[in-house]
Amino acid sequence: MSRYTITVTVTGTVTGQGRSDPDAVIGYDPPLRTYFLQAFPHEETDEPALWLGTRDRAFETLEDLRHAAISHGYDLVPLPPELAAKLVDDKAAASGRPERDTLGEVLKHLNQPK
Repeated sequence: MSRYTITVTVTGTVTGQGRSDPDAVIGYDPPLRTYFLQAFPHEETDEPALWLGTRDRAFETLEDLRHAAISHGYDLVPLPPELAAKLVDDKAAASGRPERDTLGEVLKHLNQPK
């Protein structure tokens, strides 16, 4: 899994004020075959307040991820071209991995003795 630190900002349309998380994380998750974004530590839990890319093939392009962040009231500071290229390379490198066999995983779990 790749992980890179970026800055995410809250757009004013949601909160009426701006704020940033300079420690947000973006990356590519090979088992889920998706880009992901985590930002803004939740005030009461250990989970990020913004966590996109938690299901299989949720965001197959960086643009899809950015549009989802915007629809939740967040925006990414434009990614440096080098970082965008690294993320695309991370996805390409992971494409040689076998597809997840979700049904097989469930059946294996169900057949284990308790």
